[in-house]
Amino acid sequence: MVLFTLEKSPSISFGKSLSNQQKEQLASKGAQANAINVVLTSDDLVVEGFCMSKCGTHGSLTGASVQGKSNKYTYIWVGNSETPCPGQCAWPFYQPIYGPQSPPLVAPNNDVGLDGMVMNRASLLAGTTTNPFGNGYFQGPKDAPLEAASACPGVCGKGAYPVYAGDLLVDPATSAI
Repeated sequence: MVLFTLEKSPSISFGKSLSNQQKEQLASKGAQANAINVVLTSDDLVVEGFCMSKCGTHGSLTGASVQGKSNKYTYIWVGNSETPCPGQCAWPFYQPIYGPQSPPLVAPNNDVGLDGMVMNRASLLAGTTTNPFGNGYFQGPKDAPLEAASACPGVCGKGAYPVYAGDLLVDPATSAI
């Protein structure tokens, strides 16, 4: 089992924009059986739907046929929102665009974009593991499912509600969670 491999691919260039189909092409570069392939994009890349309707996504694809058997594998895509939309995709580490304007939390690694990516990747990993192929655990209609993390987004601690992460443990030295 491969737990993690890193491939930085400057030779695979789609320019400064990325479509959903191109995200799937990048995801297909990883293992195509028993895998969760993760695609991370930088804050200077324009990605279809990013910041308008999503901060990341997960899905599944059918891999190459091996000994006559097709394998399905899953993928996650998460974008770095530090420049294009931190108020939408890096909350609770950045002031939210909508709702009550409570102060943002201090990002644990002091990097709003990357710490926001970690939060989004964790949510998408929960969705990928509980609903990997679109027929697993979710509520609501199949074409707009509420999954493990999307049913209660932003709930991080006791007493949480939209734009308030809840009561969290805070490092007294850095004020980071």
